[in-house]
Amino acid sequence: MNDRAGAAARKSGVRATLKGRQPQPQARAEVRALVGDGPLRRDLLIEFLHRIQDRYGALADRHLVALAAEMRLAPTEVYEVATFYHHFDVVQDGAAAPPAVTVRVCNSLSCALAGAQALLQALPRVLGKDVRVLPAPCIGRCEQAPAASVHQHPVPHATADKIQALVRARRFAHPAASDRATFAPESLIEPLDTPGPGSTVSPAYVGYESYRAAGGYRLLAACLAGAHDGEALVQKMEHSGLRGLGGAGFPTGRKWRIVRAEPQPKVVALNVDEGEPGTFKDRVYLERDPHRFLEGMLIAAWAVQAGSCYIYLRDEYHGCRAILARELARLAADPPCALPPIELRRGAGAYICGEESAMLESIEGKRGMPRLRPPYVAQVGLFGYPTLEHNFETVYWVRDILEKGPEWFAGFGRNGRRGLRSFSVSGRVKKPGMHLAPAGITVRELIDEYCGGMLDGHRLYAYLPGGASGGILPASMADIPLDFDTLNEHGCFIGSAAVVILSDRDRATDAARNLLAFFKEESCGQCTPCRAGTAKALALMQGSRWDAPLLKELARTMLDASICGLGQAAPNPMLCALKHFPHELD
Repeated sequence: MNDRAGAAARKSGVRATLKGRQPQPQARAEVRALVGDGPLRRDLLIEFLHRIQDRYGALADRHLVALAAEMRLAPTEVYEVATFYHHFDVVQDGAAAPPAVTVRVCNSLSCALAGAQALLQALPRVLGKDVRVLPAPCIGRCEQAPAASVHQHPVPHATADKIQALVRARRFAHPAASDRATFAPESLIEPLDTPGPGSTVSPAYVGYESYRAAGGYRLLAACLAGAHDGEALVQKMEHSGLRGLGGAGFPTGRKWRIVRAEPQPKVVALNVDEGEPGTFKDRVYLERDPHRFLEGMLIAAWAVQAGSCYIYLRDEYHGCRAILARELARLAADPPCALPPIELRRGAGAYICGEESAMLESIEGKRGMPRLRPPYVAQVGLFGYPTLEHNFETVYWVRDILEKGPEWFAGFGRNGRRGLRSFSVSGRVKKPGMHLAPAGITVRELIDEYCGGMLDGHRLYAYLPGGASGGILPASMADIPLDFDTLNEHGCFIGSAAVVILSDRDRATDAARNLLAFFKEESCGQCTPCRAGTAKALALMQGSRWDAPLLKELARTMLDASICGLGQAAPNPMLCALKHFPHELD
């Protein structure tokens, strides 16, 4: 704009230049090359941020401004999402980017028991300043404790020497520089260990051709061909007694019936963001039989008359993402019948996105903050549509239940309970792992029959029946059936059946502190009772003597006033420590 035009613009009150920071042409070209020629929908924002971070190793200001311009968003909308998720590194222009290699060491309970803190202290000295070492919340490999990741590659039973050798041998790095190594997705698929006793899953990865050859997708094709009635399938799911296996335990058939009655259009959203410390069952199943999950998802979509499916996978499961991307491509290339659109979405490191409405917000390209209810997601869910939301394992059982009959699934169980449970067992046992066992089994039976007993020299002292939020019980209560509703009177719940075993060498109060630190770190900060409550509780628990009345009052406030289950369940570890382990605080 020339001086005369600028003066005229100023006189008329019109700005001579656009307000705010303007995108750089070079940055826009770089961003455009990454986002491609496809649609620039708002819900793809997190995927685009991943592409930039994967390419350049961080999210520089210039790229965030350029992305906002390309997507016709305010820069603040992009910044608030980029800074919400743990796995995004936002850096100012001119500031040093993070080191090319990042090592994350899990410091949640199972890994802490296995020496994660000592590993975190040793690694900076061993690896040097060119490698970034970060403590990380649970990465879904509790049976391989202590677990770590180098770039995108998991390191089971990690040691400083093992991580150092891996860094040197493979030179994991962001592919920004031409002399740095890049890896195909197939390299993220790690060798699979043989399942432990009692597990029915195959030790081999069942691909599309093998799954079809064994009868896979016949049931789905028959449904679409009119051989089955949707209402009849809903009734079978109701009679099976299957309940949501992500933690809440809502009856599956009832959820199908609710969504089926809602008006079109409808969607299905599958939650594979298992971030609960102690939980890894979904990863184990996905690594071995992904199409059983996909067929169950598609049958559920048909039964409730949903027109599209979304799969939300936690970012730590890079190998699972490679498997799913490959198998979805094979399914689309040779479909057994007409298929609805299926989108695979990648999380970015936020435990809160395991909460159903926070997951939907993340799929929509927003910060993963839980929604107020009502309305419930079955009525107003993803993009405002009625949504059937399920955990991975819930739909994993759909094909077996419908082919073998609801009585087959309900026929398993002990101590008056019905069904099967996939227990993620970690801690002080000889054979940690995912163990498929009857619902209602006790933790003592689980240890003895499936886990090979306690580690030599260790005696059962306490256990977590349902992961970080499920509470802590003493060994004297090891004969309670493990199932939905059996633990409530003791201040605990089974949740996703993540069982962490503590021995007489551990302290329940130390475990409670570790878990409260996790909740403090993972609180989304939306509501004060959770944001401030987790921090205050952790501070009050630091001493050898706890102010029990104050902690209980704080817990009641968090339970009554928190928006979602994180704040409501976060006090459980400390309440259980006060109730069942008072001798540790004397």
